[in-house]
Amino acid sequence: MLSNNQIKLVRSLRQKKYRIEHGLFIAEGMKLVNELIQSDFELENLFCTEDYERVSENSKCQHVTEKELSRISNLSTPNKVLGLFKIPENRAIPGEGLIVVLDGINDPGNLGTIIRLCDWFGVAHLVCSSNTVDCYNPKVVQATMGSLARIPISYTDLESYLNATATPVFGAVMNGENLYKTTLSQNAILVLGSEANGISEPIEHLLTHRLTIPRYDSSVLT
Repeated sequence: MLSNNQIKLVRSLRQKKYRIEHGLFIAEGMKLVNELIQSDFELENLFCTEDYERVSENSKCQHVTEKELSRISNLSTPNKVLGLFKIPENRAIPGEGLIVVLDGINDPGNLGTIIRLCDWFGVAHLVCSSNTVDCYNPKVVQATMGSLARIPISYTDLESYLNATATPVFGAVMNGENLYKTTLSQNAILVLGSEANGISEPIEHLLTHRLTIPRYDSSVLT
């Protein structure tokens, strides 16, 4: 049975300030929760229905009814399990591999999609500006569909980071070189700007290579 304090805690984690205060974030659904449990993320609490208990041997699994789960779920149709995981410390950014940098991404669904793409393409690290949406926002976490478990993510001051790096910095802009005719080096940084405004002016000045992703029908053939 859920206590009032547990309900209050889980609901509070929908807001960034309480995620920071408690150092916790929410994940829902069997696939997502299982992938996070099997990763480096540390599980704090697990609220699950009988259906999940039958296939889980996790000692932290606390039985709840479907009605109770609906009281703490962020989903319109609650799944069988909701987990609370500890937010890790900001991770060190590596000097090798492909690093994707996000400058002011605001939409949780878009960030979740980018994290999935980074996972698919084997990106070494994802670096976010301080004004990019929180990757532990419940909507972002759900949109990653488990990829959050595999992509290291850091938040930092982008100007300081890019000024200090010797790695080539590629940026997606309107009037750059055709992406499909460009070869990125093995160690590279790729900057993506916000949905509305693109890459901010201070960051654009730090690009060493400017790239454009053309329309499909005019990409490689033109």
